[in-house]
Amino acid sequence: MTNGAITALMAKAFSAEVAVVGGGPAGLVAALALAATGAATLLIAPSPPADRRTTALLDGSVQVLKALGVWPALAGEAAPLKRLRLVDATQRILRAPEVLFDSAELGLEAFGYNVENSELRTRLLAACRKATNLLIVEAAVTALELDEDGAMLKLDHGDERVRLVIAADGRKSLCRAAAGIGMRSRVLPQTAIALNLRHSRPHRDISTEFHTESGPFTLVPLKGNRSSLVCVVEPDEAERLNALDDRALGREIERRAHSILGKMEIDGPRGIFPLTAETAERFAANRVALVGEAGHVLPPIGAQGLNLGIRDAAALVELVAATRSDGRDPGDDALLEQYDARRRADVRSRALAVEIANWSLMTDFLPVHAARGLGLHLAARVGFFRRALMRQGLGRREGVQL
Repeated sequence: MTNGAITALMAKAFSAEVAVVGGGPAGLVAALALAATGAATLLIAPSPPADRRTTALLDGSVQVLKALGVWPALAGEAAPLKRLRLVDATQRILRAPEVLFDSAELGLEAFGYNVENSELRTRLLAACRKATNLLIVEAAVTALELDEDGAMLKLDHGDERVRLVIAADGRKSLCRAAAGIGMRSRVLPQTAIALNLRHSRPHRDISTEFHTESGPFTLVPLKGNRSSLVCVVEPDEAERLNALDDRALGREIERRAHSILGKMEIDGPRGIFPLTAETAERFAANRVALVGEAGHVLPPIGAQGLNLGIRDAAALVELVAATRSDGRDPGDDALLEQYDARRRADVRSRALAVEIANWSLMTDFLPVHAARGLGLHLAARVGFFRRALMRQGLGRREGVQL
């Protein structure tokens, strides 16, 4: 057999150039953006369970969704986050002043938009179904075999072979394990309760975060007189709250919110989950690149989780597009090393900032309270410092090359 025939036979063995494993929002963004660059892409994911959570999409994530053409279909379901209010609700000696951050100071219409995860996934999946260069395979990956030339994905019905695997398959990622990438994990002494609420007073597009000794108590606007809540407390307290009926829990939430939104009514099911902090030792290796919770799991502070995942996807797509334009293998070591270097700085700096913010609430060390109070006092009084904090919170915008 000639070299040309061997090359042709090997080419036929590949189902596509890239496979995205995982059908959450970060994986869907990655698949849609890759296909838009012309890369032959597989999206491999079974139908996920219902997700009643919400996500505050920061401005950079919104810009990515606009570039992908998804935002117009989603905008009507999204609530703008025009202002962010921080309230020190601790009972400590040194307490920080209340601070109000306004997106208009940065020339933005909003810091971002709060959307229900089910709506976000529905709109992204609809766009994926219409995309060229993208094939959706509703199957679970049972094993991943990696070699120098490619990756073989073993599915519950058949196999697929690609050059690059994008692992968007969550915190228990099979693909990450197959690539030999470890996780640095820490169990936090906190549990979060997440749910949606109806309330009698308007939120006026203001997200309010009460800082308590056990963690943040955060109300984020939804459409109408509705908000999503993430309440971080100690595990025993979380169990006590979760045992309350809807009426009693609504009253307790209203009390903790100091009635700023009036009467509270629980709107739908609750979620309760222990908090952990996890970061991958590397973000890519052996033809596998990590996206979203496969690479990082952060506490629900500062709306960093999914926004980091979308930045992962955007950065990876940019590198794949550049690699393909040079005629190179999109799964080669050079691309993986570039991706790892680019994401390491962003993810680890965000994880550290979230950890420090969380620790500063729980610690009883008085100098930490003083430093935190001084920082928030400067934010309340000094415009350039406040604007710098807002820009830092929004994070770097990653482009999507279409």
